[in-house]
Amino acid sequence: MNYLDHLLFGLFPYVALVVFLAGSLLRFDRDQYTWKSDSSQMLRAGQLRWGSNLFHIGVLFLFFGHLFGMLTPHFVYESFISAGDKQLMAMISGGLAGVLGFIGVSLLLHRRLSDPRIRINSKTSDIVLLVLLWVQLALGLATVPLSGQHLDGSMMMQLAGWAQAIVTFQPGAAAMLADVGWVFKTHMLLGMAIFFIFPFTRLVHVWSGFGAVAYLVRPYQVVRSRRLNVPAGQNQPRQPGAGV
Repeated sequence: MNYLDHLLFGLFPYVALVVFLAGSLLRFDRDQYTWKSDSSQMLRAGQLRWGSNLFHIGVLFLFFGHLFGMLTPHFVYESFISAGDKQLMAMISGGLAGVLGFIGVSLLLHRRLSDPRIRINSKTSDIVLLVLLWVQLALGLATVPLSGQHLDGSMMMQLAGWAQAIVTFQPGAAAMLADVGWVFKTHMLLGMAIFFIFPFTRLVHVWSGFGAVAYLVRPYQVVRSRRLNVPAGQNQPRQPGAGV
């Protein structure tokens, strides 16, 4: 079991990250025509509007919550919030966002499977991806009551310690999860698997969404007048009565 833990939580995180980054770059370089969300809004928009909005609101909150919550060292926030209070805040806010995301992905999955036109125009990867996201959100919600058994923040500190050890390339990261429950481990493993398949699915459009933030800090647009390219004397106004 120690070898399996080392394989899944010591080596696989780096494999998933390499495939996630290198695969996304290669797809953008070689298959830009497939770099899109493949929206099915034209086939039926009603249920998509609710499902997509709820899903994106919930998942974006969860993504950034996990990103900053797990990768922020304890000494950064220990002066103004305890580990237990931080875990309680994460349980409440993450639980609410998880419910929104779960309802949203359930609507999207039901829409894709129940509508014949959408189903026939769906790729296998679209359905598999929605199923994985549905299971992932369900597992995430299942961790909330389990986290309630460790209100001192010990479980959150343990998981954050593993994540920080992975990104800083510290040895023995998998050993930190030796006594973690299977629900947490499955949730983490499935999350890494989603990063692994990211470049091969419609999820690549997420990069474009984050890239749109650069629009806010874009440089000023330089507009050149057409007159600058006209030979001297040709852009002067004509005199009344002058020949054509």
